[in-house]
Parts: sequence; C-alpha cells; structure tokens
Amino acid sequence: MTKRSPWSSDELEQVRSLAATYFTKEVLPNVPKHVAQGHPDKALYRRAGELGLLCMSIPEAYGGVGGTFAHETILTEEQVRAGDPSMGFAVHCSIVAHYILAYASEAQKKKWLPKLASGEWVGAIAMTEPGTGSDLQAVSTRAVRDGDFYRVSGSKTFITNGRVCDFLIIVARTSEVKGHAGISLLCAEVSDTTPGFERGRILDKLGGKGQDTTELFFDDLKIPAVNLLGGVEGQGFIQLMNQLPQERLITAVIAMASIERAVQLTVDYTKERQAFGKPLFALQNTRFELAECATLSRVCRTFIDSCIENHLKGELDVTTAAMAKYWVTDQACIVADRCLQLFGGYGYMKEYPIAHLFADTRVLRILAGANEIMKELVARSL
Repeated sequence: MTKRSPWSSDELEQVRSLAATYFTKEVLPNVPKHVAQGHPDKALYRRAGELGLLCMSIPEAYGGVGGTFAHETILTEEQVRAGDPSMGFAVHCSIVAHYILAYASEAQKKKWLPKLASGEWVGAIAMTEPGTGSDLQAVSTRAVRDGDFYRVSGSKTFITNGRVCDFLIIVARTSEVKGHAGISLLCAEVSDTTPGFERGRILDKLGGKGQDTTELFFDDLKIPAVNLLGGVEGQGFIQLMNQLPQERLITAVIAMASIERAVQLTVDYTKERQAFGKPLFALQNTRFELAECATLSRVCRTFIDSCIENHLKGELDVTTAAMAKYWVTDQACIVADRCLQLFGGYGYMKEYPIAHLFADTRVLRILAGANEIMKELVARSL
C-alpha cells in the first residue's frame, strides 16, 4: 500500500477497503469468464451498486452517496491494484453519470441517475467513429429532428461498455453547420431489441481483454427530442470540452495506479527470484532500475495528487488535465516496460500479471484524446 494521499480521509480509506474486497473476492474470480466472453457480467454492476460503490460522486438525491471525485479515484485505484481488466466503472461513474448531472433536466436526473447508481443500468458514451478519433468536430453520425423525436443514423467504434450498456450518450451532428457548432449530445435507453440500434463486434484488443469495447450501429434510431442534453442543439462540443478534464484526470489516475502496481509486483518478484546464487534484487542493475521506476512513481503521484486536490476545489484547468493525462500515461508505459524486463522471459508469459499490465497500460496513451492532442492543447496555452 502506498502512502496515504493528502486528499484522502478515514472515510475514504474505508471505501478503499470495501472496494478492494469487492474486486478481489467478487470480480477477480470471474475474470477468466469475462475474458472468454469478452465482457463482464452485469450482475457485478448490480453488486457494486448494492455495496454503494457506483456513482459515489453523485448527490444522494439522485441515488449516489453524495461523495466527490476522490471517491471515484479510490474505486479506480483499487480496480487497478486488484488487476481487474473488465469492469467499465471509469466510464460508467466518472464520465456518463456526470454528463447527466451537469446537463440533464431535473426529471431526467431523477429517472436516469438512480438506475446507474444501483447498477440496474450500465452507461456508455459513443464518441469515436471509424473515421474520426480525437477530432470530435468531424463526427458524421446524424440526428435529424422529426416531430417529438430525433432519428439517428451512423456508426461508432471503440465504445467502452458497448456490449452491456443500457444507457448511451451519443455524440451526433444535428445540423449542417460544419465544425463543432453542429454537434449535440443525445441520450438513448437501449437494449438488444431496440429498433434501429445494433451492437457490433466486441473488438479483440491487445489488452483489457475482459472489458467490452464494441462497434455500435444506428439505423434510424428514434430518440425522444427531450433527450437532447441541455435542451438546445449545437451545445455538444462545449459540453464535451467541459467534461473532458475529468475524463483525462481519471485516465491519469488509472496510469498512476498502474505505475505503482508495476513497481510493487517487480520488487516482490526480484526479491524472490534467484539469479547467480542470490536474489535478483541484489544485482545493482535491478536495484538501479527499480530505484528509477520508484522515483518516477513518486513524481507522478505528487503531480496526480495535486491535480486531484485542484479538481476537488473546482480549479483543475484544461491545460493541467492534458499535462497529467499525457505525461503520466507516457510514464506508465515506460515503467511497465522496464519492470517487465526485470521479469525476464517470465514477464512475457500471460500467467504473470506484469504481462497483462504491460498490455493494458498501452491504450492509456490513446484514449480520452491521444497524447499528441494533449501536447497540442498544452502548446496552445504557452
């Protein structure tokens, strides 16, 4: 266990203990099944809801526990530390629920958020398209107003929770205006039998094997016009930009926890593994490599803790969130690679957790906006 962060508290550490128990005793035994089927069991979302672990930063009036982003951080850290690659909580709790909290009507909040908080529903957000990645202004999925409904047509890809979601926020173009001015966010309640909605393949990824990342297709999907987030067309891009700092911070938190887990796994292994008649840790190169990785871990943790404290105060700016996202995810990949090397041939074997961590970490430099885009955002502030 790492040193307690300055933003934590006794209550948060109790949440940490509960989350750790949930992941180790209830989720991890099911990971082989999740990997085999390509998605987690929805019953585990409901179980997390029963324990009060879902949507902890959502007010109690909407089914949450009235906590803060610190609660979401605790959940994310313990998921990574347990080694679970399947549950899509970061998207469900830290992203989807907060779009509703920020932009939905009071009636919609009372209808949708309790179902997400209980785990009855799983949430997802459909941004990326086959021809559009970080350039959200170029989305081509169309939503055409038809009386009291929008008719949505298009396709999305790389959608986290896409296979199991019941609630979906769709980034779509609601006008012919080019660029960000024509983009809106629409909320859809979906199932396998929803007309005009189809789940495509569960994509075969390098890592995150138990987590469902899918293609989604819309063919004249009818969505009630009142499900337009914010009630005004053309606000989608601004809404996305306002919420992305938290998405990027939670991605950096995943990276941070991955760094700490990689170092701990490798310290434990090198102290047990014998080489040339003594523990691998006794070799100077091993100690120096781990000393450098531990230093990177401390620097990243200090930066992330500062970002979390600022976010809790409502002071995390777009530039700093971009810095945290790109820099800490870069370091996570570097540390995972250096730690895997110290495992030797065993590090390349899937039976060792470091191999999975190495593969799982790589996507962090891509999702929530590729790191190259993060650097561009930072550069614009100079």
